[in-house]
Parts: sequence; C-alpha cells; structure tokens
Amino acid sequence: MSPSSDVEAKRMSYPVDLNQGTVSGAGAPVAASSADQNVIEQAPETSHSDNAVEQALAATQAPPATIAAPEAPNIQWQEFRIKSGDTLSSLFKKAGFNDGVMLSVIHGEGEADKLQRLYAGEDIRFGLNDEGDLVAIELQRSRLESLKIEKTESGYTGETEVREPEIRPAFAAGAIDGSLYLAAREAGMDDRLTMELAGIFGWDIDFVYDVRKGDRFEVVYEQLYIDGEEFSTGRILSAKFTNRGEENIALLYTDSNGESDYYTPEGQSMRKAFLRVPINARVSSPFNLQRRHPVLDIVRPHEGTDYAAPPGTPIKAAGNGRVKFAGWKGGYGRTVVLQHGDNISTLYAHMSRLGKGIKNGTRVKQGQTIGHVGSSGMVTGPHLHYEFRVNGVAKNSRTIKLPDAQPIPKSEMARFKRVTSQSLAQLNVFLESQNQLALATDN
Repeated sequence: MSPSSDVEAKRMSYPVDLNQGTVSGAGAPVAASSADQNVIEQAPETSHSDNAVEQALAATQAPPATIAAPEAPNIQWQEFRIKSGDTLSSLFKKAGFNDGVMLSVIHGEGEADKLQRLYAGEDIRFGLNDEGDLVAIELQRSRLESLKIEKTESGYTGETEVREPEIRPAFAAGAIDGSLYLAAREAGMDDRLTMELAGIFGWDIDFVYDVRKGDRFEVVYEQLYIDGEEFSTGRILSAKFTNRGEENIALLYTDSNGESDYYTPEGQSMRKAFLRVPINARVSSPFNLQRRHPVLDIVRPHEGTDYAAPPGTPIKAAGNGRVKFAGWKGGYGRTVVLQHGDNISTLYAHMSRLGKGIKNGTRVKQGQTIGHVGSSGMVTGPHLHYEFRVNGVAKNSRTIKLPDAQPIPKSEMARFKRVTSQSLAQLNVFLESQNQLALATDN
C-alpha cells in the first residue's frame, strides 16, 4: 500500500555519510527531499563500511507509517411504531425526508426494496448524520428479524438479519374439566400451542364432540429465548393425549429430505388424507338422509353436514385435489367441488366468496383456503354445507373411516426409530417428573 501524500510529506529522513558510516542530524528530523530519498533508497554499492551504514539505517529509520481507522459516524436516530394507516411515504415525512429520498432507498441494492412491506406493530427508525443526511434505516419486524439499510458510496443497500433463538425444551400437562382451551391456558400454554395441539390430534379426535371431562394431555415443546429472556414458543416436539381412556402419542420427525411431520411411535402418520372437519365451527345440522328441509318443509335427504359460522370464516380444502367446479350451483349458492383422485369428491356450499385463485381446474392443497362462509343460495342463515362422496355416493364425513397419509417408508424406518426414541424418552422423563411432583404435593 502506498502512503498518502500527507504521510509522505511527514516522513522522517536523516542524511547519511556513506564514506564515514555516520548519520548527521540524528537528533532532529528534516524534511525528506528527493535528494535525501536518493541517498537512502538508491545508495551505491561500496567496498567498505557497509555494515556501519546498515546499522545506522536500522537504528535511525522511522517506523512504517500507519493509517488511522476512520471514526464511526455519529448517528442520531428517530424511531416510530408503525400504526394502521401509516404508509412508507408518511413515515419518511415524519422523519423529515421527501418521497425522492424514499425512492432512492427502496430502489437501492440488496434487499432494500423489502422496506415497502410494512405491518402495524413493527418499529422503524431513521439514522441521520451530523449534516442531517439519511445514512441508515432499521425496520424491526420481530425480536428475531430486522431489515437494515445503509448508505454507501454507490447508494443505499439493504440486508435482512435473522437471529437464531436459544431453544430449550419445556413441558406442560393438564386435565380437561370444561374445554381443551381452558385446560391448556391453566397449564401455561399459549393459544398458538393449543391450536397446534388440536391440529395434531384433530384427525382422530373431534375436539367439539369427542372430548370428555377427565381427558388428559402432556406436551413437550420448544421454549425460545433471546439474550437469556423467554419471549415465545416454538414447535411441539412430542405430545400425548388421553381421550376416553385411549392414549394417542405424536412425535415430531424431520426426514432425510428436511420435511417435518407428526407420527405415532410406530411410524404411522398422524395426518389423514382428508381433514375430518374443513372449518373451525360447530355442527348446526348433521348428516341425515331423512331430514325435513327447513325452507321447503318436505322430507329431503341432507347429504352433508352443516357448520354454523360467522360470514367470512375461512373454509379449508379437506384434502389435496383439483377444482372440479367453482361458481353458482342452484340452491347450493356459491359452491366449490373438489375432486380427490378417481373416487372421492368434496362439496362446499353457500359461500360468500371464493378463495383467491380458486377456479375450474386449479390444483389445491389440503388446508388451503378455498372460500369463505356466507348465506348464498337457499338457506336461512350463514353456514357451510359440506359433502363427502365416494364413487358419487354421499357419506357421513364425521363418521366415515378416512384413509391415512403415507407412513414412514421402510428405507427411513431405522433413522426414524433412532431419532424418535430420544423424543419418546424425553417425554417419559417429563411425565415421570410430573408424577413425582404430584405425589410430593399430595403428601
């Protein structure tokens, strides 16, 4: 690296007498002229006093010049909590910058354009230097994720930073007295964990009608920490639900392809090929082939199940399939019919509107929103009418035996057993500790 002109101008130099092998003026530095440089750097070869010259140079030559690191810029921050109705433009104006500055930021390099996606509750702050120029922006999306944008010589550039939380296993257990929701709350579980627990076992257990007083659950889940502080929960690692005396155990397993799902200890999937219930709602009218129609007042088979729910409630696809029909269907009103393989179809009627992108021929995945509850067609109030047909024949979706999803393949079974045996042992350790605590409390 070549020194700057300023460094070169301040370089220390001493005249050297090559004949005498001495250095003059060693006590006071003099400015380095081109002649001086020639004396030091281009000394002619001599047959005498070489050692003396080298020693003199080594003793008196100034140490290599060093370049001081630039001082960190002094940044003043303006911070705002994003509220409903705020726009990126209005936030820039609050910070004292016009739309021209905003455009130069979002048209920057890297991930700077992600600044355009804002959500209420996030925090944004603008960094200004001493001259009042915008030199940095930070958008805090969550405790784990933030978008950082800095001004460089070529413009603004952005990068998303994601922190990895510390994960610790945690345990919760409870007995149902009124509902799973209340029992889980009492056990210290948040609402998200409770919904995940219901989703894991919901393929076999109807949590509206099948749960009884005295049913129990035990859950091992991830507790997330940042800087030693607990801030959220992660996935359920293993769980046990005892319903009417029958034990159901679910273990989280990530296969060799990176796909995660829940399985029994024997490797059977906790999922079914079809959801038992395509909506989170209560049954308002069950499957009944002898039902009297509420509008026509005549006996007409009710070949499906009705679920009462507020208008707009999401309706999920019961299984993977293809949209066979999407549109208006007589007394059914706004309807979607899905075809699942060769012999099974499902029908969803009386919608207020179809889901995004739902049209004839569209492929859908299990759990995807295909529409929203409404009261279109011949109805007395908002609800979902759901039908499950096998080879064209209507079946009771709440009692029919649903086909299972794919189990662990034989090629993966050894790995599955090795990994899940640890999860099962962990669950048993927590259960034993819980039992010992309960005995100590009773005594």
